[in-house]
Formats: sequence, structure tokens, C-alpha cells
Amino acid sequence: MNIYSLQNIQSNPNQIHTNEQQTVGESQQAFANNLKEAINNINSAQKASDQKTEALAKGEIDDLHDVMVTAQKSSIMLQTGVQVQKKVVDAYNEVMRMQV
Repeated sequence: MNIYSLQNIQSNPNQIHTNEQQTVGESQQAFANNLKEAINNINSAQKASDQKTEALAKGEIDDLHDVMVTAQKSSIMLQTGVQVQKKVVDAYNEVMRMQV
């Protein structure tokens, strides 16, 4: 999940509850799609940062501010992704410890 998705959910909290009639398979597919989208967004940010850094090193661009902003955005997105991954693993482990 990227920062834009989080902003959309915050601006419309009822959006979360509109899909109560989904089947388990649909929910799993939606979760997988959101996860893939988030990973792709992080990957795109990393690529953009790398391209701008390389262009700056080659002298093709001279806007250091833009390069630094892109690099910082990429770094924050990656750190957020890692933290979300840790929380998902913790939640999975907690569910697996539950007695049925």
C-alpha cells in the first residue's frame, strides 16, 4: 500500500467497509493486488531515484534539490514497506498461534 492509498482511506474511511460481501477468495485477490501495486510503486520510486542520481553524476541534470527529494521519497517508501512487511509477518504469526 502506498502513501496515496493511505491518504485515500483516511479521506474516505467508509471505503473500507463497502466490501463486506466479498468472498474469501475475492478478499485474498484484492489483498494480493494491493500488495503487488505497493511493491511496484516502491520499485518505480527506487528506479526514478537511481536514474536521477545517475543523470546528476553524469552532468546531464543540475537540479540537486530534485535529486535529493526523489532519493528521500524513495527511501521513505522503502522504509515504510519494510515496516508494513514486519507488521504483516507479526500478524500472521499471531494468527497461527491462536487455538481454534
